[in-house]
Amino acid sequence: MNKSWNILFLAGLFEIGWVVGLKHADSAVTWILTAAAIYLSMHLLVYATHKLPVGTAYAVFAGMGTAGTVILEIVVFGEPFQLLKIILILILLGGVIGLKMVTDEQAGERES
Repeated sequence: MNKSWNILFLAGLFEIGWVVGLKHADSAVTWILTAAAIYLSMHLLVYATHKLPVGTAYAVFAGMGTAGTVILEIVVFGEPFQLLKIILILILLGGVIGLKMVTDEQAGERES
């Protein structure tokens, strides 16, 4: 994976952090961390789109955030497990992986 994809992956991790933070923040420190995660996720997403196609980058970012948030909520915070929810996440991840695979590394990246 190249630098732009790694930055996009990191942006997705911060997205998961702020989405979970919005639900579970209960002190000034957790709200500050949530705000920092919002800033970092958006900043890294914008930075990654300097080289990656915007549509593909955003789809990967949103898919990663959605899947990661649902999985984290089930594993860490005890949300009820629903097989249909997991199947839908797998379909979503299949689409995200498919977008990554069909994005031509040479044509998909823009010169900056």
